[in-house]
Amino acid sequence: MDEHEADGMKAREAHADALTILEKFDNGVALLHLNRPDALNALNPALRKELAEHFRVLAGDDSVRCVVLTGNEKAFAAGADIKAMADARPGELMRGGNERFWRPIQDFPKPLIAAVNGYALGGGCELAMHADIIIAGEGAQFGQPEIRVGIMPGAGGTQRLTRAVGKFKAMMMLLTAQPVAAGDAERMGLVSLVVADDKVVETAMEMAARIARMPPLAARKIKEAVLNGADLPLEQGMLIERQAFQLLFDTQDQKEGMQAFIEKRKPVFKGE
Repeated sequence: MDEHEADGMKAREAHADALTILEKFDNGVALLHLNRPDALNALNPALRKELAEHFRVLAGDDSVRCVVLTGNEKAFAAGADIKAMADARPGELMRGGNERFWRPIQDFPKPLIAAVNGYALGGGCELAMHADIIIAGEGAQFGQPEIRVGIMPGAGGTQRLTRAVGKFKAMMMLLTAQPVAAGDAERMGLVSLVVADDKVVETAMEMAARIARMPPLAARKIKEAVLNGADLPLEQGMLIERQAFQLLFDTQDQKEGMQAFIEKRKPVFKGE
């Protein structure tokens, strides 16, 4: 066991009763666990609030360049906590403003990888779709089953899912409530990569470490251009890309990267 693994285990022990567990490593990667195993990591208000606070803090933490979000071997997150919302009224939901808990994840400026084992259903599927990359175990299942309890998705399930897989696959998932297996999700375009169940977090951490070695300003601008340009006409999207491309020539990381390429050495990117 290396030093990072030992530190990670200590973090888990110290926060065993927390709704989330955050581990930060000195390679620029943070690993954030959902920790409601008895409820299959269902997203109750307290968990959503804790997640939002983590992402607010991580956004401003210059030591973190990439985040991996995961659950456990049984569930990434099995949806919203139905018991917590069964008796809610429209006005109560409006006043509650749960969308504010999603905003820090939606607006998170750094690369975010979802490492998914088991169930990613309802709000759990919507949470995974907030990530930039989704790595799934072979046994993972993705779905939007809200229609079964008389409602519909409320955190992007009708919008992000349609953008990811297209109208016809999205409508099938939304209207039948039938989950899709990881392999099918990958073929549909909902998942980036499928690996063995016991390799999900390891693969995500390796990918995150690779991303964290890249220039962080360039990574931010890539994410910004992809997300902001996705629903624009091509010419407007190209304008966003071109301006971000030009702006990066005013960074020290661009100078370092190109000089290292010329000198045939590994670059050292500082985020400057």
